[in-house]
Amino acid sequence: MYASTKLPRTSALFVSALLGGLIFTSCASSDRSTNQSAPQVASNGAVNQLSARENSISQKAEVAPINRSRPQLIKKAAISLTVNSVDKTVDAVSQIINQQQGDLIGLKQQQPKSDNPRYTATIQLRIPENRLEPTLEELAKLGTVESRNITAEDVGDRLVDFQARLTNLQKTEANLQKIMDRAGSVRDVLSVSQELSNVRQTIEQIDAQLKNLKNQVAYSTITLNLEAAVSSTSPQPAFGLQVQETWNNSTHSLSAFSVGLLKLGIWLIVYSPYLLIFAALIYGFSRWRRTHSPRLTQAPESTRSE
Repeated sequence: MYASTKLPRTSALFVSALLGGLIFTSCASSDRSTNQSAPQVASNGAVNQLSARENSISQKAEVAPINRSRPQLIKKAAISLTVNSVDKTVDAVSQIINQQQGDLIGLKQQQPKSDNPRYTATIQLRIPENRLEPTLEELAKLGTVESRNITAEDVGDRLVDFQARLTNLQKTEANLQKIMDRAGSVRDVLSVSQELSNVRQTIEQIDAQLKNLKNQVAYSTITLNLEAAVSSTSPQPAFGLQVQETWNNSTHSLSAFSVGLLKLGIWLIVYSPYLLIFAALIYGFSRWRRTHSPRLTQAPESTRSE
C-alpha cells in the first residue's frame, strides 16, 4: 500500500517539474524574440523618421522658390505730350525733376517755323531706377499723352563678365608685383614693369566700363517731347505799327547810306596823294602823245609849202 501510494507522488512531481521547465524555456524564448523584434522595430522607426524628414525637406525644397539675383536692367523711356504752354510745362518739369531727385541732362527748344508753326521742345531726364514709373505718371499729368514707351536691356551677364575679368586682372597684378619685387636684373624688372603697366591700364578700362554700366542700371533716362496745342503764329500788326516800322527802316537805311558816303570820303582823302600822282601821269602822257602825234607835226609843213 505504501509503495503504491508513493509512486504516483513521484510521477506527479516529475511531471510538474517537466511542465515547469517547458514553461520556463518557452517564456525565455518569447522574451528573446520580443527583445530581438524591439530593436528591429526601433531601427525601422528611425529609418522611417529619417525618410519622413527627407520627404519633408524635399517637399520644402520644392515649395520654396529659388533665390535668383535681381536682373540688372538699363531702362529707357520716351513720352510725347501735347500741352497748352511749352514754357510753363518746362518749368513744371523742372519741379518734378527736383521732387524725384533726378537730373536734367538735355533741353532743346525750337521756335515756330514755316513747316511746323507749333512751339516744340525736347527734354532729356535722368531719374533713379525705382522712381521711373512715378515720374512718368507725373509727366503724363502735364498734358495729353500722344505716345509712351519703355525699353529695358538686361546687362547682368556683362556685369558678371566685367567683374570676373577685373578680379582675375587684379590677381595677375598682385602676382606681377611679387615677381617684380623678386626680380634681380634690370632687364627682368623692365619687362615685368611693362607687363604690369599694361595690366593696370586694362584694369582701369574695365573698371570704368563696369562703373558706367552700374550707373546706367541705377539711373533711367526719359526723353520728353513737348508740342504746343495751338499754333503760335503772330497776328498781322496794325497799320500804325507798320508805318512806324517802315519809317524806322527808312531812317536806318538813310543813316547807313550817309555813314557809307562819309567813309568813302575819308578813304579818298587818305589816298588823295596817290590819286594826284596817278592823274598827273595820265595828264603828262596825254600831252606827250599830242605833241608827238604825226598828224600834228605834218600840218605846219603843209602850211609852209603853200
